[in-house]
Amino acid sequence: AQLRSIPEDAKRGEMRHLQETVVELNGTAVRLAPSAQIRDQSNRIVLPATLAQPVLVKYLADPQGLPVRVWILTPAEAAQPDRAR
Repeated sequence: AQLRSIPEDAKRGEMRHLQETVVELNGTAVRLAPSAQIRDQSNRIVLPATLAQPVLVKYLADPQGLPVRVWILTPAEAAQPDRAR
């Protein structure tokens, strides 16, 4: 497993796949940024369709507010307090 570093300013949310590049983030449908990367708990890049069930994530948004970097949280990461506001 790779060591990964999630930026402290990444926001926490709940995400699931809706269709193509559209996900539900905290109850709102949003399009992923064109260059979006979603990383699973083992730090592998996965397709949005793998998010069939809601998962707890940390994410960074691009200047337009579209999620561009997403990390699916491990149980240990999910237990950490959320520092981003």
